[in-house]
Amino acid sequence: MTIFNKIKWILAILVVFVLILATNLIDKRNFNSIRDSIVTIYEDRLIAKDIINEVSNAVHKKELALVTGDSAFYKSENESVNHSIDNQIKRYKNTKLTEQERKVFEDLKKNIQLLLDAEKSNAPDQRIQEYIEDVKENLSALSEIQLDEGKKQLMLSKRAMDSIELFTDIEIYILIALAILIQIIVLYQPKKRREGDY
Repeated sequence: MTIFNKIKWILAILVVFVLILATNLIDKRNFNSIRDSIVTIYEDRLIAKDIINEVSNAVHKKELALVTGDSAFYKSENESVNHSIDNQIKRYKNTKLTEQERKVFEDLKKNIQLLLDAEKSNAPDQRIQEYIEDVKENLSALSEIQLDEGKKQLMLSKRAMDSIELFTDIEIYILIALAILIQIIVLYQPKKRREGDY
């Protein structure tokens, strides 16, 4: 094997190696994007949705006691309901919040505090009901944000999957073209000049 043939082989193998390395790095980035989206959907959206449901249920208990005039609730259950709401708020704070979500969450915390203060000071039922409505409005807004953000993460995953599929197809076509090119380079035999040819 001549030096020229060896150089051709080395270049061909090097091109294949670089191509495989590049596509592998692109695929790895896309797989990481998909993994991050799935983790985000679970940790920051589904868990947040569960927390919102828990707080909604607790607020509903308060509203039911208020509407029915259940004074026993305020003596026996209200403290544990407040404790449950506080725990859920702490859990929610640990999720990854968008800027819009952070604003609504801060408003929710303020309205919950106003509700609790109104209950402690035996404010009129009408005032307590207004605070409950404000809290419910905040919870509804947070719930909508969860759906929107979940859709965004799903679209990111879909885009990454489409990108992986595209690069896989391109990789196959390039590998086929390289295989043909390598065959041509290896099998090509330049005509040797005969003596007397100029």
